[in-house]
Amino acid sequence: MKKITFFTLISILFLSIQVIGQNKQTIDSLIKVYNELPDDTLKVGILGDLYYATKYIDVTLSKKYAFERLRLAQKINYKLGIAHGNYTISNYYDNLDKGDSAKVYLNKALELYINLGHKSGQFNTKHLFAVSAAREGKYDEAIKVYTECIENRKEVGDSMKLAGTYISRAKSYENKGNHQIAYSDIIEALKIYDKIDQPLWQADALYQLGVLEGIFKNYDKAVEHSIKAFKIYEQYNDKKFMGTSANGIGVYYMHLKDYENAKIFLKRSIKLCKKVQLRTFEGSAKKNLGLVYVKQKQYNLGIKYLQEALTIHREEQRELLLLETLVSLGNSYNEINKPLEALKYLNEADKLQKSKTLSGNPAKIYEGKSKAFETLRNYKQSLEAYKLFKVRNDSVFNSEKSKQIEELKTIYETEKKEQQIVLQENEIDLFEQKAKVSKLQKSLLGGGLLLSLGIVGFGFYGFRQKIKRNKLEKEKLDSQLAFKKKELTTHALHLAKKNEVLEGLKQKAEELKSSTSQNGYQQLIRTINFDLQDDNNWENFSRYFQEVHKNFNSNVKQKFPEVTSNELRLMSLLKMNLSSKEIANILNISQEGIKKARYRLRKKLNITTEDSLQDLVLSL
Repeated sequence: MKKITFFTLISILFLSIQVIGQNKQTIDSLIKVYNELPDDTLKVGILGDLYYATKYIDVTLSKKYAFERLRLAQKINYKLGIAHGNYTISNYYDNLDKGDSAKVYLNKALELYINLGHKSGQFNTKHLFAVSAAREGKYDEAIKVYTECIENRKEVGDSMKLAGTYISRAKSYENKGNHQIAYSDIIEALKIYDKIDQPLWQADALYQLGVLEGIFKNYDKAVEHSIKAFKIYEQYNDKKFMGTSANGIGVYYMHLKDYENAKIFLKRSIKLCKKVQLRTFEGSAKKNLGLVYVKQKQYNLGIKYLQEALTIHREEQRELLLLETLVSLGNSYNEINKPLEALKYLNEADKLQKSKTLSGNPAKIYEGKSKAFETLRNYKQSLEAYKLFKVRNDSVFNSEKSKQIEELKTIYETEKKEQQIVLQENEIDLFEQKAKVSKLQKSLLGGGLLLSLGIVGFGFYGFRQKIKRNKLEKEKLDSQLAFKKKELTTHALHLAKKNEVLEGLKQKAEELKSSTSQNGYQQLIRTINFDLQDDNNWENFSRYFQEVHKNFNSNVKQKFPEVTSNELRLMSLLKMNLSSKEIANILNISQEGIKKARYRLRKKLNITTEDSLQDLVLSL
């Protein structure tokens, strides 16, 4: 066996931190290092890197590395490696959408991580359990675990996994119908990826952002984000996600009625999914391709692909996809006036929906059955089916509204909690200031007592009276200062909330503008714009601020005369220890804009990277 050189060891350390989907050159380098290593713990780690490097490129090869990792760890009795090995195999099965097999190894991994006290391993395992729960439709359970994992990632500063968990939680929120919250999580993930420059993970976030834009029916944006993601996956030869994103792009093009581009991407998705043995996604792409051909009135081709998709979904036991495909086939046969064939598939869909209480739209089933019975001139059954269609359709509408109300409630409660935390922090600051003043008073009184011992007669009496007056005056000033601080904080929070609500109303008005009366919404938008730009609120805030922090503005101007009025506003808000989100709402700009403004301010004030802008502002 060859001797391992110092430079080879450096290469090993570098390679061990590489992410999934590396190119062939990287995989070859890993294999070379693996072949040179003895059977030790380092080799167990390299096997893990090889698994993740081939995970989305060659399923057979990745399986080999996953099982070899566990075998080697058991051979050398490397307990943490055995835990990692079980986790890797569970990840392999999860990647193939085989949840039951994944759970077997996942339970073993979790038990070992707990016994070893390995916190990171425990949270990685819990994250995979949450993925499994989400796959089973247990979205609330999954979100609870994801939220716990997010807090853990923040504590340990694990940005990569934090962003990945945001994406996973977004998927669960999306499936629950909480699309705005899901959108927010995706944006948080993208912010992290922009900082750490990880293209593949950024592609995952862009892909999910495309999904959400598709839900919002912004199909042009959905295509834009998804194609960006696809190109990154293609660059890294990540076949699995090339296949899944191509499927999504095909669907968005179909909604845009660009059927030729839709067919190009859906056919590519089918080919890629076959290569990496993703039968579920292959079936989904075939179903979507069938729908494209039906929309082009090429019914024979359309039904052919729908039948192939139906076979795959039966074999894979993917009931929701099976339900959707049955309904699509029923509607397709209705299109070519074959009502008996249509009823065959629609009745099966109806039976499946009732037996499994699936989350699909049952209204479409009864709409199709009504049309089939009408073609057969069975008007009584057609009417009965139509009535059921109306009831189910109203039920779906009410369900969507309930989801929207629940989502708004969740957003409101989250923001309310954040405001309570800010208020509590401000109250703590006030108590600390009072404690300092009390300590100062005691020092003054103590000094006054010593001085009074040397004074007799009227002088003693006069000094005592003066102390009393000073004490009363100070208490009065302290009371006024405390009141003004609370007034200032309340005004700032009110200003932040007002701008946030107005901005939300403005966006809603913009969305509704195209589908409702133009004049009313134009007037509403102009009113909101006027209120957003109103300087009276800021003038009131500035007055309160200067009463509390009397010398702040003059100190800033004296030390930094080149500071602009807008930068002085930003420094005033930093002086109050407000969050970036609150400052953004008060100044009516994005959080990214706040980040840039802080950067420009640091540059102007000549603050080094080691020094804190916040500390400097607080000291003024």
